[in-house]
Amino acid sequence: MTVVDEVIRTEALTKDYPGGIRAVDGLDLSVRSGEIFGLLGPNGAGKTTTAGMLTTRVVPTSGSAWVAGIDVVAHPVAAKQVIGVVPQTNTLDRSLSVFENLYFHGRFFGMNARTARAEADRRLEQFRLTDRATQPVAALSGGMAQRLMVARAILHRPATIFLDEPTAGLDPQSRLALWEVLGELHAEGQTILLTTHYMEEADQLCDRLAIIDHGRLLALGSPEELKATTGADTIVTVVARPDALDRLAGVLAGVAGVQQAVRVDEQVVAQVEGADGIVPRVFTAAEAAGIAITDVSVAEPSLETVFINLTGKDLRE
Repeated sequence: MTVVDEVIRTEALTKDYPGGIRAVDGLDLSVRSGEIFGLLGPNGAGKTTTAGMLTTRVVPTSGSAWVAGIDVVAHPVAAKQVIGVVPQTNTLDRSLSVFENLYFHGRFFGMNARTARAEADRRLEQFRLTDRATQPVAALSGGMAQRLMVARAILHRPATIFLDEPTAGLDPQSRLALWEVLGELHAEGQTILLTTHYMEEADQLCDRLAIIDHGRLLALGSPEELKATTGADTIVTVVARPDALDRLAGVLAGVAGVQQAVRVDEQVVAQVEGADGIVPRVFTAAEAAGIAITDVSVAEPSLETVFINLTGKDLRE
């Protein structure tokens, strides 16, 4: 590694599975110290496999990866000392209390009893779990369990923490609570890499993100930089009869101000420069073509717009 503030680096990282399935295809990434970096893509894009290779759980087919200057393939034991991992599934020890899950994690990573106890208490307070310290982890809600796993992952002060779909399955309140905790860790300078298929999460949390699909890097930059690549300032989504959508896309492409219009699943997405009067123009054009519109929505460009431009499909699939 040649860049001083580079915490994660991959070069041509590739993973093939039996049956000719290429989950990750020549991925080149660089994650800087202290940033929240996101891997954004639909289910099956290769996000979890990428995180698995970086955390030594998955052995790459080819390519290289380093975390905190350590080659994760050549020195997996050393790499595990400098990372914290929060997987998709709950891996808390159900035979231990909330406090004990943190305390024994610290002891496992070489802390003496006094230090492990102090660090566990500090993280319980930071993650708003002090009142649950003596309870079994089975008594925790999904959001609380997720916060405890994050607290455990950072207890030994790793160079970076990996969170795989950290808010999947959480209710909105728990999701916001976890976002707040991650924001606090970010403010402390903690490097975080997270995988997600939630656009709002990537937009809200990430300093930079990589959009990937079929294991390939499609775009890289800050959320603002990526959204600016659309060249549009308004996105109009139009719903009509399924058998009329392809024709509607062609009609809307000719409307004044529309830069492009494409069918995405059961709707047409139009990218527009200048929103004034666009909805009436859309209705007028559709009516002239004999197409009945059932719904129209107007929004600013999003990361999903970027993904549609790159792949022609919906990010949420």
